[in-house]
Amino acid sequence: MSPANPDSDRLRDHLSFLYPDADLPFWISRFTVLLREYAAKIPPASGFGLSETSQLLITYGDIVQHGHAPHLQTLHRFLNAYAADVISLVHILPFYPYTSDDGFSVADYLQVRPDLGDWADVEALSHDFALAFDAVFNHISSQSQWFQDYLAGAEAVQGFFWDVDPGEDLSQVIRPRQHPLLTPYDSQTGRRHMWTTFSADQIDLNFSDPQLLWELTRILLEYMVRGARVIRLDAIAFMWKEIGTTCLHLPQTHEIIKLFRTVTDAVAPHVVLLTETNVPHHENVAYFGNGRDEAHMVYQFPLPPLTAHALIRGTGAYLTAWAAGLDEPEADNTYLNFLASHDGVGVRPATDLLPPEEVAVLVQAAQDHGGRVSYKDNGDGTQSPYELNINYFDLVAGHLPDAEGLQSFLCAHSILMAMPGVPALYVHSLFGSRGYPEGVEQTGHNRTINREKVTWDRITRELAKPGHLRAQIYQSLTAMLRLRRSHAAFHPKSGFRIHHWGDDLFVIERGPNTASRLLAVHNVSANPQSLPYLPQGQWLDLRINQALDAASDIHLPPRSFVWLQPA
Repeated sequence: MSPANPDSDRLRDHLSFLYPDADLPFWISRFTVLLREYAAKIPPASGFGLSETSQLLITYGDIVQHGHAPHLQTLHRFLNAYAADVISLVHILPFYPYTSDDGFSVADYLQVRPDLGDWADVEALSHDFALAFDAVFNHISSQSQWFQDYLAGAEAVQGFFWDVDPGEDLSQVIRPRQHPLLTPYDSQTGRRHMWTTFSADQIDLNFSDPQLLWELTRILLEYMVRGARVIRLDAIAFMWKEIGTTCLHLPQTHEIIKLFRTVTDAVAPHVVLLTETNVPHHENVAYFGNGRDEAHMVYQFPLPPLTAHALIRGTGAYLTAWAAGLDEPEADNTYLNFLASHDGVGVRPATDLLPPEEVAVLVQAAQDHGGRVSYKDNGDGTQSPYELNINYFDLVAGHLPDAEGLQSFLCAHSILMAMPGVPALYVHSLFGSRGYPEGVEQTGHNRTINREKVTWDRITRELAKPGHLRAQIYQSLTAMLRLRRSHAAFHPKSGFRIHHWGDDLFVIERGPNTASRLLAVHNVSANPQSLPYLPQGQWLDLRINQALDAASDIHLPPRSFVWLQPA
């Protein structure tokens, strides 16, 4: 599809599916003109690339602060000093003006928060790292101009929001929160009850209005102009509403993602679309579509809870069973693998992979290790755990002495780095932070436990202090990342094979049919383990660059790992 001549047939298919009663020629024309306008604005560029060097960092723009300097400038300086040789892509969590939820209640999609800096600071970062932007399109701040205009009666935006009669039966709606679904607001024409999936301040947008979709497509294109190489589509599973349904993963939602893919292919084929859907695996991977028409990349949401479960329970049985059933995505699609993020460890993706009693073990461990648990409304008057709000080190190591805890944490991250796809590390994991429970007491929000802001002086001092746990974590993880990016077996598309060597071990082979073949073996148990199934011959322990004889019966200490390559 030529950037100068977008495929009107594909646009027609998307728009006719979404808006069968709309003036189709009018909307096809409007979208076509929009794409042609932005095709001239978006400079040609290569993508961040899928290779063994593809390694991502998730961070807030103000996570490191230094005096009165704009936070993005401080972040840029910090990453250049401490991550430039291990990270190729930086996901800056929403850096737009906002009113709540640490950035995810966006007040203006096209501005940079003044305390962070400006678009020039974003551009400067993009010269050293490929950047991922958030497209928070399911909802918008109650203080946004759109919603304020809506309340004032402006005709142009009356179709942008969901005003629902509170007498409607909304019992089937699935959502990850406990507060009421509808929030009353007083408008110029009286009280209105607005659909608010996530909070009273986050007003859901109404995609059944084609003008809204046009506006958001324009914003998506503007992000591409501003240098986004990856665009993360936040909370997209909830985008389309239809009363009488679950309002989750509706066909129209998938069609919107397909339209975004058509737009991206037309004007910015170097940009990757990443969907964020914290749901069971089979629902999550549905956002690949047919492999070429929806997301390029999806989060691997079962990985965080299953990895934590393996190390807490000392058995890799469930992790191995799940990983063995994974399919390799088609074409250039891949998974984004992660353990920790600005959110908690989602429980729902594990509910069809772990028995209820094992999910309960995870919940209890989070509480015992100083974390919190957030619950969701099941729609039938009951609640169930939705996510564990806890720093990942505390979750998998909080019950152990520091030295053993460090080993457990590194074992978890070896699993992360060995899985097929692109590894993503949260800033507080890479830089060895612990939980921030005092923040929860200050804000009243469970997720604050893993969102602490740190000063430049403090973090650089602790990273330089010999023996400090932060320094040990950082030095160990960066060494692993440097090693990983130097071996072709870790290419996202090198292939993989899961081996069953007993429940105490999680064993994954990367590049099984290539010259760079590699075995990553993890002892997730609390006991030393040998590797009786390791094929005979000499192997190279990559981390210490030492040749080993399989016949010598290699031993792994508790909660440890080894990366082996045929010598």
